This record gives sequence, structure tokens and C-alpha cells, in this order.
Amino acid sequence: MKGDEKIKKKKRRFFGLFVFPGLAGILLFVLLPFADVVKRSFTTAVTGQWNGLKNYGTIFHNQAFVLAVKNTLRFTCIGIPLLVFTGFSIALLLNGLKGRRWMKSIFLFPLAMPTATVVLVWKLAFYRQGFLNLFLSRLGETTGLWGEIHKDYLGSNAAFWVLVGSYLWKNTGYTVILWLAGIGGIPAELSEAARVDGAGKWQRLRYIILPSLRGSLYTIVVLSFLNSFKIYREAYLTAGAYPDESIYLLQHLFNNWFVNLELDKMAAAAVCTGGILMAVNLLLQRLWDKQEA
Repeated sequence: MKGDEKIKKKKRRFFGLFVFPGLAGILLFVLLPFADVVKRSFTTAVTGQWNGLKNYGTIFHNQAFVLAVKNTLRFTCIGIPLLVFTGFSIALLLNGLKGRRWMKSIFLFPLAMPTATVVLVWKLAFYRQGFLNLFLSRLGETTGLWGEIHKDYLGSNAAFWVLVGSYLWKNTGYTVILWLAGIGGIPAELSEAARVDGAGKWQRLRYIILPSLRGSLYTIVVLSFLNSFKIYREAYLTAGAYPDESIYLLQHLFNNWFVNLELDKMAAAAVCTGGILMAVNLLLQRLWDKQEA
């Protein structure tokens, strides 16, 4: 008995040694800085005097903040469903095919490309003198349907769809991999038994594959949601700090407030954004727990 207690104590010590650095890092680099942001959201930027809820009232009446929130929500609500559906459709097409390993490498290639390289490609393709206008102009001249095109896709409302396309292009690869891993974990006996009983492809998809992929769906949605906030890099490098209104995101607003030293507004907006992110994550977790139960 004493030997067992010693072993348990050693395990606890080792567990503490492994866990403590991670907890200390979260405390020092996440929780304490966020607590300071919460404090700053109730004070003035220059003097640090107590300001109550005035900072929150200011941002909610700020047109730039309202525009950035609308654009960010629009991008999230359009980009994530498209990413999830596109990745799942490609995974279904690839499932069972030979040579999937090298296909996986191709799909993950966009993640390995530097953001600056991606931005350069988008500029060459979508600017006024870009490849897309050149291609469409030549096509119009050949068919006689239209003349030369000189549209600046990054300086108009089309910039939003360029950004959505960039998000899909960069993140579809890992989504496909996760979907394939989930499909590969479904016992082949279930699908085979359903096929023997007369179930068609759509019936097997609806009653066997989709219910078995709830865990994968949760993981993919959470990762896609978090990665949707990283699209700011492409948007900023492509169109600068003040892009077309259709792609003016929350990150643009935070950057501009930081440059102008409007830290009180930035802190209040950061608290609101952090609260929304936490609420969405908890909602997804609760839905997942209900499905498991």
C-alpha cells in the first residue's frame, strides 16, 4: 500500500511539472494582459481616470466600428459554411480513391506558402492591369461580346469575394484532411451492412456518414472560426489600412485605433470581441455535448 501511495505521489509531481509551465504561460501571457485590457476599457486613454461605460457607448455609436462588425460577421457567416461544405464535398470525392497521400500534400501546400507571396499573386491577378482583366478582355475581343475591362477588383465591392476566395483557397486543405480522417474512422461494416440492406449512396450518407462525423464537424467549425480572423493579414497587405468598405474588418479598426493611440476605444472593442468569441465557443461546446448525450 505504501509503495502504491509513493507511486501516486510521483505521478502527481510529474503531472504538476508538466502542467505548471502551461498554466503559468496562460496566466502571464493571456489572463493578466486581458485583465489589464478590461481595466483600460473603463478608463480614459491619456489620464487613466475612471470613465465608466462611456467607452462602450462611444464604440457602439462609432460608424467605423459598426461597419467593421457588419463586415466581419458577414465574412464569418459566408466563409465558414462555404469552407465546411467545400471541404466535405472534396473529401467525399477523394474518399476511396488511390493516391490520396500525394493529394493531401497538394491540399496542404497553400498553408506552407508565405502570406506575402499569396498577396503578391492576388495583386497580379485582381488589380486594374491584372491577369483577370487581361484574360476577360481577350475573351471579350475574341467572342465580340464585350470590350476591354479595367475593373479594380480590390478597390470595389468585389474585394469581399476576393477575400472569401483567399480564405477558401488557404484553408480548404486542412479541412479536407480532417474530413477524410473522420470518414476513415467510420467502421466499414456499417456502410457495408447498409448497402446489403438496400441503402443507396444518399441514404448511407444521411444515416451513417453524417451522424458519425459530428466530432469532426465541431473541430472543423471551431478551427475555421478561429482562422477566419487571420484573413486580416491578406486584407491588410493587399489593400492597406483603409481598404474598400466591403473588407474593412475589426482588425483594421483595431490597428487604426492603436496607431492613433485611442487605446480606450480599442480596449472596449477588444472586450466585446473577446466576449463574443467566448460565447460562440461555449455555444458550440454545449451543442456538441448535447449531441454526445
